[in-house]
Amino acid sequence: MTKRLTVPKTYKLYIGGAFPRSESGRTYEVASAKGDFLANAALASRKDARDAVTAARGAVKGWSGATAYNRGQVLYRVAEILEGRKAQFTDEIVQQTGVSSAGATAEVDEAIDRWVWYAGWCDKFGQVAGNGNPVAGPYFNISVPEPTGVVAVVAPQDTALVGLVSAIAPALVSGNSVVVIASQRFPLSAISLAEVLATSDVPGGVVNVLTGSPAEIAPWLASHPDVHGLDLVGAGDLDWIDLQIAAAETLTRVLPPEQGKDAASPSLERIAAFTETKTVWHTKSLI
Repeated sequence: MTKRLTVPKTYKLYIGGAFPRSESGRTYEVASAKGDFLANAALASRKDARDAVTAARGAVKGWSGATAYNRGQVLYRVAEILEGRKAQFTDEIVQQTGVSSAGATAEVDEAIDRWVWYAGWCDKFGQVAGNGNPVAGPYFNISVPEPTGVVAVVAPQDTALVGLVSAIAPALVSGNSVVVIASQRFPLSAISLAEVLATSDVPGGVVNVLTGSPAEIAPWLASHPDVHGLDLVGAGDLDWIDLQIAAAETLTRVLPPEQGKDAASPSLERIAAFTETKTVWHTKSLI
């Protein structure tokens, strides 16, 4: 019997609903836990980061303008597809990290459950975070949460899937769009998740996935004037003080690593981290 040759896969970026190669043409090898070659992954450049921000900026209006119920249904659909591809994600995590099959299955299950948890908050968060404020006078005064806009995320670098999900899902709940730098060591699950997003109902540009070096890409995102929020949950090994300083130049909201460390647990605080409170006054009818 003739032995088949393996067909190495080159994982591309995910920008604006498409899967382009890095404009630089660069790739890097992804190795297994044993040091064996697994695949090639795109090494994103400054231009790729800028393209991702442009795509995310263009997607904010449509995503934030959708009803909260619709966003919840779209995100729940992502969880359904993840469930159907559980075996693939489990196998990728085993190969990348070297954990047991049971451990990888547990991580995939946790990631799916977390995605469902956040999807369920889409049409409930506004009622919890917003409120009617008591005022002295014939007025209604109502506060409601609104999305910040484009959120750039440095995903946790020590997990393949659950950290990524924990970082991007809460930003999507209120209507933000996301540009995420995936784990440099474990990027395969991130691009596989992008394939799930591309085949679900998530509009192109709402989530954009960059692979490569966070140290190279993060400064360009932190200083970009069209990035409105910066989540540094996975930037603990970077010079994240400089990233905060760069973000301050454009008044970008920043969630530093020590505040984002609780990404491992689902929380309403992570949803609220990238929302703005809008307060509306309305005159009461005197009739």
